[in-house]
Amino acid sequence: MKTYRAEPASAGLEAAADAGLRWDDFCAAAIELLKQAIPFDAVCMSTTDPASNLSTAGVLYGLDRLGDEEFLQLEYGEPDYNNFVDLARRSVGVSILAEATEGRPQLSKRYREFLTKGDIPHEMRGALRSGGQMWGVFTLYRTTGRSGFSPGEAEFMHRIEPVLARGIRRGLIVGDLQRAHRSATATVVVLDPADQVVSATEGAAERFEELGGDLWSQVPVTVASVAGAARRPSRRWAPEMRMRSRSGEWLKLHAARVSGPEGPTADVAVTIAPAGPAEIIPLVVAAYGLTEREQNVVQQVLAGGSTAEIGRRLYLSPYTVQDHLKVIFAKVGVSSRRELASRVFFDHYVGRMESGLDANGWLAG
Repeated sequence: MKTYRAEPASAGLEAAADAGLRWDDFCAAAIELLKQAIPFDAVCMSTTDPASNLSTAGVLYGLDRLGDEEFLQLEYGEPDYNNFVDLARRSVGVSILAEATEGRPQLSKRYREFLTKGDIPHEMRGALRSGGQMWGVFTLYRTTGRSGFSPGEAEFMHRIEPVLARGIRRGLIVGDLQRAHRSATATVVVLDPADQVVSATEGAAERFEELGGDLWSQVPVTVASVAGAARRPSRRWAPEMRMRSRSGEWLKLHAARVSGPEGPTADVAVTIAPAGPAEIIPLVVAAYGLTEREQNVVQQVLAGGSTAEIGRRLYLSPYTVQDHLKVIFAKVGVSSRRELASRVFFDHYVGRMESGLDANGWLAG
């Protein structure tokens, strides 16, 4: 009989989170380490855009029988037990479906229409938060014949939440940036209620391939995620997300309901476009784990402010500015302002510096 050990798994997760792995490599390593602590038959670990809480990409284990599109339609459709956006608002962001439904999991539409198809009666899921933002999510599954998840296992997952969030957050800013393809072209696809592409503009096939899908046969998780959010009845604004493609390019996805002569239809249009620095830089800076004050200092450094100018604008002494810069340099892994600007801006975006700052103090796109 296998013995499950939590402490070695925790130590391994700490090491993996600090190893500088890409987000997908970290998730794969985390899944292997979690097997040492908690028995499960299947798992999904996904990144999310901290601004919108929408899923951007995921790593799966043991979920071949279940479909991404159906899962995302349920997740971002009508409210259900333990939706990720709800878990992100709780002090403890981990929940067992059987406990949330008081022993009646059939009350969950996700259970009835998704889990039962895969013979998966047991589910535990949670939000992965850092700095007050959700950077990822996870779901663990057990099939028929297994016992349900225990409160002790939920407590373990809650305890390691900061470690998993840190690994994902850091992994989003790791990649082959020198070879990242940056395109100025935006593409639009129209999806029907079943998330099948019914029309697309030029370049959509290449975009779908970059996102891990196929234009006419497989909708990428990111596209299905933002489209599902647009269909939600309570949604009063067009959902957006930021993410990195397989080539390392930062993209912005935007979804909206399509209207016809008689009013709104059930179709959704998704726009995929290169993300400008106004979208990229706040995400990159937050991913380095900088505090709000440190982020303000970085804004001013990118704007070209001297130590004295930064101090005047932020009502800080020059000595305090220098102290903040030392901490920022350590977190980002640089030793000068020039390196900081290169790491935060030029490594993630090549654009026009003359655009200046937007209303929030970030470089405009």
